[in-house]
Amino acid sequence: MTLQLDEADRALLQGARGPAMKLAMELVVQAAQIMEAPRLIPVSFAHIDACFYSGQAHIDFVQYLLDHDARFAVPSWSNNGVVSLTHFDLYDGNPDQEMVQGARKLMELYEALGCTPVWTCAPYHLPGRPRKGAHIVVGESNAVTFYNSIAGCRTNKYGDYLDVACALVGKAPFAGLHTDEGRRAQLLFDLSDVAEEWRQEDIFYHLLGHHVGRVSGRRIPVITGLPAKANEDNLKAVSSAVAASGGVELWHGVGVTPEAPDADAVFAGGPQHRVSHDDLKAARDVLTSGRDGPLDLVAFGTPHFSANEFADVVKALDGRRISGNLSCVITTSRFVRDYIAGKGWLAELERAGVTVVADICSYYTPGIRQVRGRAMTNAAKWAYYAPGMLPVEVCFGSLRECVESAVRGEVWRDSRLWEALA
Repeated sequence: MTLQLDEADRALLQGARGPAMKLAMELVVQAAQIMEAPRLIPVSFAHIDACFYSGQAHIDFVQYLLDHDARFAVPSWSNNGVVSLTHFDLYDGNPDQEMVQGARKLMELYEALGCTPVWTCAPYHLPGRPRKGAHIVVGESNAVTFYNSIAGCRTNKYGDYLDVACALVGKAPFAGLHTDEGRRAQLLFDLSDVAEEWRQEDIFYHLLGHHVGRVSGRRIPVITGLPAKANEDNLKAVSSAVAASGGVELWHGVGVTPEAPDADAVFAGGPQHRVSHDDLKAARDVLTSGRDGPLDLVAFGTPHFSANEFADVVKALDGRRISGNLSCVITTSRFVRDYIAGKGWLAELERAGVTVVADICSYYTPGIRQVRGRAMTNAAKWAYYAPGMLPVEVCFGSLRECVESAVRGEVWRDSRLWEALA
């Protein structure tokens, strides 16, 4: 298939705007040819993942762009960084200072390039998110899946440097999830066998997402039987979990997500699965790598916490303090952190012993305060990745279980919750 380019595209390839923009256009064209795209399509927004430091090459790349006057063609927001710029003291004494300083430098360079420094993996919590049907460029896995599935935008998962290249030229290959046919579901999950009361629990969405992602791989699933009142935090939980356990970039929920008024609207045919309580129990067991017992850490905010999730934690704490034997960390965006500060919740949480950190995810190295030991989380993504990134064993639970465990200093289980799965 011959890739069609317009006059502006060809001018960039010929170096009309300098070597950096020529390189960006070459990257986009090469990707389009690999994807067999017939043309490029204009995009209106980018969420940049390449600001996440993993070595000197990341710095060299963006420095080259700056040195040759490259600039973004569309509004471009930054993913979370490797280090927090609002809590840089958390890295005092960290043995990996090359990583700490390199990550900080990279974040500064992307801001100089024109990235809006939101530093969040959940940019959809911020005002001004792209509208349904918008073609955008996103690299962070949970954000790719959320934008496609819940916001109804259109993006493929754009890896590091390609995300930047597309944002610089303002175009992306017209292929994959940018096309109507590329968004059709290839397998179906039926929730009829899951008790109605269990579908109301916050933990259900994390476990369901993990199970669906594991079975789906990179295929697009459609789910029937989700509660009509499922909120965006519930759907965010599904999105982050399917992306972690299976690489799913788009899923549909019948009657819940914007492109799926019914199964026929999105399902192209394929395998059908009935989700059982045993499937959810198996997901819980996979996400729990440690035994219940005294805790060293309770971690929330993967993806970054929303304002509503903070409200749930404040309510569950009910004025109590976190046990002095552990750390309780919530990661979020600067925007949400400022919002909860204005509501008085940040001060209340800090008085309770909770640390609220912006800009990062807490399971990535170089790690904050070198967390070790037994950790508890309500996030399937954190539970899935953390044991491979940090010296921790993970106990997975609901938000209420995590808060209660943080107060008690040891893992507490809601018998009512788990008896319902028996």
